[in-house]
Amino acid sequence: MNLTRRAACLGVTSLAACGPRTADVPVDLPNRVPLPGAARAPRFGDRDPVSNWSGGPAPSAYPVHGIDASKFQGSIDWRAAAAGGANFAFLKATEGGDRADEHFAEHFAAAAAAQVPVGGYHFYYFCSSPEDQARWFIRNVPRVPGALPPVLDLEWNPHSPTCVTRPPQAEVRRVVETWLSIVSQHYQQRPIVYVPIEFWRDRDVTRLPADYWLRSVARHPDEAFPGSSWQFWQYSATGQVQGVSGDCDLNVFGGSESLWRRWLSARRYR
Repeated sequence: MNLTRRAACLGVTSLAACGPRTADVPVDLPNRVPLPGAARAPRFGDRDPVSNWSGGPAPSAYPVHGIDASKFQGSIDWRAAAAGGANFAFLKATEGGDRADEHFAEHFAAAAAAQVPVGGYHFYYFCSSPEDQARWFIRNVPRVPGALPPVLDLEWNPHSPTCVTRPPQAEVRRVVETWLSIVSQHYQQRPIVYVPIEFWRDRDVTRLPADYWLRSVARHPDEAFPGSSWQFWQYSATGQVQGVSGDCDLNVFGGSESLWRRWLSARRYR
């Protein structure tokens, strides 16, 4: 979910140009994601930390931290990541209508074995239909009991060699709502929508039938996204996490540990 990392695939192109084009991610996933124990205190580092957060509490004020990951992290020692404070993980699964992250199944299975609540996300590509993209995500992300809800990643993709279109607001809302409807019906869970500030400002994707995961790496989301409600906040793209090589995105859940457990109970796949 970081454009710099995404562009690193071929130097000038985005993740849209990387990874399998037509084959599914091999499905070798557990039968169930176990419910975790007490939240683990985060012991994350940050290569480029923010010293003074404005608009609200710093990330350290929140008790439940987690990460998101993709093929760019390579193999991860998920037991070490869990011990270091990764209480949840969102994993890149698919992009567009024909690209899959080849590390998804490996990451998912190992995270679940380490008792890290885990789920998959889809990077939306504005050059194929929402129906095709929803089917592709469903094809590659089985409904594993205990897993986190599906996530739709909404970002512009300026480095793509094939699709840099930026549809108008009405079209963005139409295709997003179509994807959300199909996916929520299949998984029987309301999806989460991940949005960085640039996309939010450009296309005003408020009031979608989804929970929100907001990216703001310099200000609290209450200031960066005024008037919004959110469940997750991505606060860094330069995190240092046990068991993960290189930079890793850092996130918090926007509530207490008891609220986190209630949210988990209500929002995990049955």
